[in-house]
Amino acid sequence: DFTKQYMFFGESPNVSRFDVQRFPIFKELYQKQLGFFWKPDEIDLSKDDKDFKGLPPNEQHIFIKNLLFQTFLDSVQSRSPQSFMAHVSIPEIESFIELWAMIESLHSFSYSWIVQNVFNNSTEILDGIMIDENILNRADSVTSHYDQFMEYSRLYQVFGEGQHTLKGENINLSLRELKRKLLLCMASVNVLEGVRFYASFACSFAFAERSLMEGNSKIITFIARDENLHLAFTQILLKVFRDNKDEGFQDVVKECEPLVIQMFKDAAQEEIEWAEYLFKDGSMLGLNADILSKYMKWLVNTRMKTIGLTPIFEPIQNPISWIRNWTE
Repeated sequence: DFTKQYMFFGESPNVSRFDVQRFPIFKELYQKQLGFFWKPDEIDLSKDDKDFKGLPPNEQHIFIKNLLFQTFLDSVQSRSPQSFMAHVSIPEIESFIELWAMIESLHSFSYSWIVQNVFNNSTEILDGIMIDENILNRADSVTSHYDQFMEYSRLYQVFGEGQHTLKGENINLSLRELKRKLLLCMASVNVLEGVRFYASFACSFAFAERSLMEGNSKIITFIARDENLHLAFTQILLKVFRDNKDEGFQDVVKECEPLVIQMFKDAAQEEIEWAEYLFKDGSMLGLNADILSKYMKWLVNTRMKTIGLTPIFEPIQNPISWIRNWTE
């Protein structure tokens, strides 16, 4: 009876049926994501090409670098959620994760679509991802918990629980440590979906507030809507891990709380440094490094409160409340 299974580490789902669920909310998220489906190549970007050519160099820099970083983030997210699948025990989560990965791949395609329609040298622009130190310096914090979970998960699936000698090294594999790594990975994804995209989103919408790069902003609006849904998925999972003793994660949640708080601190610092990099040559109308930094602090506080953590910054108001016109 899959309605009595754990979310993770129970028996694998047999028949994917949706007449009954242990957690109906995940079926609702799945259906909502299906209803959101869209295609970037249906959005006209011809005006964006002209708009970009009219931007001053500092705003061109802001636009390009945000696109490159967004492409990097969704390159990770389009393939990594599948790493959870080996341990999922209920079909409503299994189906959502499969759809989640596909939608993230659509986002990656969308960024390339924007670049191809705005720049004559699209390949050269996208090649810039892997030579920009400001992007590469953030790569480890984005991917490290995925890497650790995936490596441990593979070893656990092959060798099982217990002491093993691998390449001359003794290693102890346990379900509890696998749970710990999954929790930290899911928290890292929560930070990625809820924090790391939003400096870039804010800049895209600041252009649209001036009736510039509107095709790009329409695509980013659809992407932000999807990411909010993926964020909700991770928030619900983390809350169940914290509150539902039957899932067997409560002691792991307590143990890992300082590490999760540090994730938010690191993400906030990196986003503030990213804002300084974006605006190193000058601000844009309605947005600058200081405003964007304050927005990120407000956002981090908000995301932390949602999953039951104490905010790390002093109370602060959203300095760009107009962004709600684009993200809600």
